[in-house]
Amino acid sequence: MWDKLLDGMLRGFVKTGALEITDADGKVSRYEGGPGPQVGLRFHDQGIARGILTAPDMTLGEGFMEGRITIDGDDLDGLHAFLAMNVAQSGDLWWRRAIQTSRLARRRLDQWNPASKARSNVAHHYDLSASLYDLFLDADRQYSCAYFRHPDMTLEEAQAAKKAHIARKLCLEPGMRVFEIGSGWGGMALTLAQDYGVEVLGVTLSTEQLDWSRARAEAAEMADKVRFELKDYRAVKGQFDRIVSVGMFEHVGVPHYREYFDTVRDRLTPDGIALIHTIGRATPPGSTSPWITKYIFPGGYVPALSEMSTAVEKSGLYPTDVEVWRLHYAETLRHWYDRFMAREEEAERLYDARFVRMWRYYLKASEMSFRHAKQCVFQMQLARQQEAVPLTRDYMSS
Repeated sequence: MWDKLLDGMLRGFVKTGALEITDADGKVSRYEGGPGPQVGLRFHDQGIARGILTAPDMTLGEGFMEGRITIDGDDLDGLHAFLAMNVAQSGDLWWRRAIQTSRLARRRLDQWNPASKARSNVAHHYDLSASLYDLFLDADRQYSCAYFRHPDMTLEEAQAAKKAHIARKLCLEPGMRVFEIGSGWGGMALTLAQDYGVEVLGVTLSTEQLDWSRARAEAAEMADKVRFELKDYRAVKGQFDRIVSVGMFEHVGVPHYREYFDTVRDRLTPDGIALIHTIGRATPPGSTSPWITKYIFPGGYVPALSEMSTAVEKSGLYPTDVEVWRLHYAETLRHWYDRFMAREEEAERLYDARFVRMWRYYLKASEMSFRHAKQCVFQMQLARQQEAVPLTRDYMSS
């Protein structure tokens, strides 16, 4: 019965490319649409068909992690490109509408991130072994979208270009006080202090990141200019000339957007400037894949611009610039995936083969979401006064 139901579902789903499935009994079924990726899947137990019908995202992700689903030629690129392209065309299918309705109904619960829960969510991902991130990040440990001003840039060059671009948008002057919400491994804070002469307070909820950042500041003899604290951004007091937040807003959760932007407003001086850099969706509001929520980013959500803008409007902040980066994150993730695969054996020694398959699935699914599923990056520059930044954008050019 489940095989017949899955067959009917896939015949309506596949509009681009081709999918060939070999089930546990050796039966082969093929589904074809227009030109696109050609993918072959092999199911190694009888429960896969039922799982895909009831929870497709979770079943595919867990099935690949556990080896119960394999891909012909190990073609993760092809699988995720195929899925992203067809999901984008499947909104009118009743079962896709039912899945989305169910996810939207749970959205506020899944994204409820008070300070105590936010800390445990962060620990799930960012308190993994430091050696894991050494496998695929640049030396500065920038774990956010790089800025490929030129297509032949190395990852290191593109990450440096990202930091420089953000610094220009902040209109920094020596001696300014900067508040970084979500300071990662300290690279942004140290760059701003060393290259622009500012003082930075960075906060994180990751103990691993905190220890790493403090050690870097000491080694660079910058501890008097750069301070890192294990603290929720909502607990910080005082005012700052500038606020920067890169890759943290995805962890805020829609129920907390107004609280977040109210905090940004309250922490800014009257003539202050904030720069919020976040993954975004170029679609109406949606929901997070349950597989991503369970295994990668609990409490995480990629916002629509309309959701951010509504909260900004209510906070009283003035949007002085909004920039959209399109394929920059796809290229960043391609670099990360290639670096990870080059050191796959080291990753397996750190954890195990299941973890490696999980991480590969995450990196490649993320890349294809930027290539085919209308994900992008928003950089939103905000101020309390419209005169806080120059009238034209010339100051952003190098």
